[in-house]
Amino acid sequence: MDRLPLVAGVDSSTQSCKVVVRDARTGELVRSGRAPHPDGTEVDPAAWDVALRAAIADAGGLADVSAIAVGGQQHGMVLLDDDGEVVRPALLWNDTRSARAADELVAELGAQEWAQATGSVPVASFTVTKLRWVAEHDADSAHRTAGVCLPHDWLTARLRGTTGSPTTDRGDASGTGYWSPTSGEYRPDLLALAFGREIDLPRVAGPAEVVGEVAPSWGAAPGALLAPGTGDNMAAALGLDAQPGDVVVSLGTSGTAFAVSETPTHDPSGAVAGFADATGRFLPLVCTLNAAQVLDVVRRMLGVDRATFDSLALGASPGAGGLTLLPYLAGERTPNRPDATGSLAGLTVSNGTPDNLARAAVEGMLCGLADAVDALVALGVPIGRVVLIGGAARSAAVAEIAPQVLGRPVLVADPGEYVADGAARQAARTLLAAASGPDDPTGTGEPHWPAPAGRWVEAPAMPHVRAAYAALRDA
Repeated sequence: MDRLPLVAGVDSSTQSCKVVVRDARTGELVRSGRAPHPDGTEVDPAAWDVALRAAIADAGGLADVSAIAVGGQQHGMVLLDDDGEVVRPALLWNDTRSARAADELVAELGAQEWAQATGSVPVASFTVTKLRWVAEHDADSAHRTAGVCLPHDWLTARLRGTTGSPTTDRGDASGTGYWSPTSGEYRPDLLALAFGREIDLPRVAGPAEVVGEVAPSWGAAPGALLAPGTGDNMAAALGLDAQPGDVVVSLGTSGTAFAVSETPTHDPSGAVAGFADATGRFLPLVCTLNAAQVLDVVRRMLGVDRATFDSLALGASPGAGGLTLLPYLAGERTPNRPDATGSLAGLTVSNGTPDNLARAAVEGMLCGLADAVDALVALGVPIGRVVLIGGAARSAAVAEIAPQVLGRPVLVADPGEYVADGAARQAARTLLAAASGPDDPTGTGEPHWPAPAGRWVEAPAMPHVRAAYAALRDA
């Protein structure tokens, strides 16, 4: 490590693949690239390979990169045959056709037992429910299946080439429904309950373990290391350098509220998923299916651009003149209503204006995330600061209205690729751990990267907004 080493982080998300290349010691951004993913809730994993190669090329290649890690969308089901080849298109987290399978699995074991066993109660997003769906509806694929892995696992294996079996990490494994964050072990009995038999699973690597070297076909420098990678939410926590007491509210395609915790959680209501993080701690998380897309749909209805939408929303009074939007436009995960639709209530002759509709969209989206933060609090998760990230966090209206709805000051993080940055930070940790040898196997040699910047926004809480939303939600 005589020269300043570079590391790369990947964000293989639902919509696209992003790559950042950073200085391993300082975190300075050197270059970046991106490429799109195809639309849909069922995708041939080969498309992720194509996008990753394009994003790497757009970022200037890997020839000078010493380590790389992949942050990937959680829960996606990649089925593999005896030769390690993909059996069928992957079912993504947002594919809700396994909703009935989720209900069946919960009924068969009981919500309390699921929560104790895996930290979470299965919903349609989870890998375990998709395995049940395949077993019941795609017998040919089920018969040919020898193993299952997650999107980030599959891409990590592609980067390694043909050497070794798939690996995963504790963060992404905790979203499958058949791995326990508390014990740190797989639950093959739950896998068999869902699929009808046991199949091969990736080995769970340590937080800063070297899981291989990047294959020459990717244009990497000889000996470039592969870090374990992790799920996208866990990578975002790393990218923000989130600490216990931090609650991150992420407003992307889906909405999430998650916190770094020193202890595992077990919520039999199913609202809070008791995930692990990518460092050895835990990441209790609440996910909603509806976030930024709610604003996009209403903006399209109004026929305005983003700046005009923000002006409209900020021009209306809190409570939108009595107009309330229940934003279940894509069904919903929390609460678990996969077949739900959106609802606009309280419409009158006087309040049916563009500014009130824009305001109701912002408030409705944020109320769903405020419910998520409340669910974390109810489990005893320590809440210090609230950090707002994601595409919708760039909206001036969202930033100003968020503290009113959440009832807390909010740190609006500067726009950034926090998932890719977190993957790069993990790659830097792995590189440092490898350089320090067996005396530091968990990567306690932390890279000294500056904390992400942002601005604090404070405003009085508006409890009547939450009350109107709750009345519509529970009607």
